[in-house]
Amino acid sequence: ALASGNRIVKAGDDAAGLAISESIKAQVRGMQMARTNSFNAVSAIQVSEGGLNEISNILVRLRELGIQAASDNIGDKERSFLDLEAKNIIQEADRIAKTTVFGDKKLLDGSGGEQTFQVGAFAGEENTISYDLSSDATSSSLGIDGLSLTDKDSAGDLLGVVDEAMQKVGEMRANFGAIQNRLETSTNNLDTQIENLSAAKSRIADTDIAHESSELASAQVLQNAAVSVLAQANQFPAVALKLIG
Repeated sequence: ALASGNRIVKAGDDAAGLAISESIKAQVRGMQMARTNSFNAVSAIQVSEGGLNEISNILVRLRELGIQAASDNIGDKERSFLDLEAKNIIQEADRIAKTTVFGDKKLLDGSGGEQTFQVGAFAGEENTISYDLSSDATSSSLGIDGLSLTDKDSAGDLLGVVDEAMQKVGEMRANFGAIQNRLETSTNNLDTQIENLSAAKSRIADTDIAHESSELASAQVLQNAAVSVLAQANQFPAVALKLIG
């Protein structure tokens, strides 16, 4: 047992202990995979959040352009430059929404659908977490496609549309944040369970090094004593013969 590090090497050593140890090992392996699933889900959400953050920044800039274009202190030529920038950044926001992916799943174009992640070691709904990946942050969904800053009135209209778009993006980010917090809590719980179960398995199946070392030392002392006694016993006939001689 001391050499292998295992108290239970075969079923005959402790049949009940072996059964419990193997069951715990299966649970720990399952929890480790569930933890990996949680990490992957968090990663997907972080990718989504990164894309939404960029779109949010674009909306902030679009709003700035709208405020600037709504003022009478610029002329039509200057306003046309603002309109050109607005159209370009709207296209960029749309591109981000359509190309933000995790694996083969598009995250921000509304096509993702519901995703379910196994975050427990057993079957059942209580061991899964589902969330909706159908968030749609495309320019058409946000209502910002077709906006223009060609005149003061259109610039004023743009502000209201952009404010609504920012609210939609904010709600998406809040939803993703709540799910991420839940997944991280689940991961922390799995870490605790893995640690506790691994310790329990060790107590059942692993060798008690201190105890086994003590037993080995005692056995060695007894063996050495026996060898010493035997050696002395073997010397007595030789001494007797020498005295006789």
